[in-house]
Amino acid sequence: MASKISSRMVAIVVLAFSLLVQVTLGGIICEDLGHDTCAFAVSSAGKRCVLEKHVKRTGEEAYTCKTSEIEADKLNDHVETDQCIQACGLERKCLGISSDSLLESNFRQKLCSTQCYKSCPNVIDLFFNLAAGEGVFLPKLCEAQGANERRGMAEIRSSGIVAPGPVKSESLTALPAAGLVAPASAPH
Repeated sequence: MASKISSRMVAIVVLAFSLLVQVTLGGIICEDLGHDTCAFAVSSAGKRCVLEKHVKRTGEEAYTCKTSEIEADKLNDHVETDQCIQACGLERKCLGISSDSLLESNFRQKLCSTQCYKSCPNVIDLFFNLAAGEGVFLPKLCEAQGANERRGMAEIRSSGIVAPGPVKSESLTALPAAGLVAPASAPH
């Protein structure tokens, strides 16, 4: 009887200590997040969390949160707020993020809105990097909303300028200041 009480007490102390250590270290671990907080979260190590869907043998869908290799710029221990998710036109059960969403006018309007662009640095950092991967400068894309929107979207769809080869071309390096597209760096 006494051994049952002492083993329970030890288990409770160990559990309390492990929770205290995690709170003290203040770490978000992607694998510990639920499907309702995973997408658009950043771990304590500065890695972005991604939501993955698996189908069980029974046909039931199961969601797990994983740590990606993508690093957030100067951000860690962050779960995006519901206000930012709504203001930026995002969804909590987002399974993957693609630069294709930048082609959608409704999404771009919400992303470039003051409520999102000025108040949600985590989301803007993520889409800034996605746009940059396509050779598009997000601030210029947001400025292009309206009159120059068609031109900006045409440049995204066409992938813009072809990356220069090993020899730098003076005409290509001068273009990014004037337009939305920047040349991609050569592969390493």
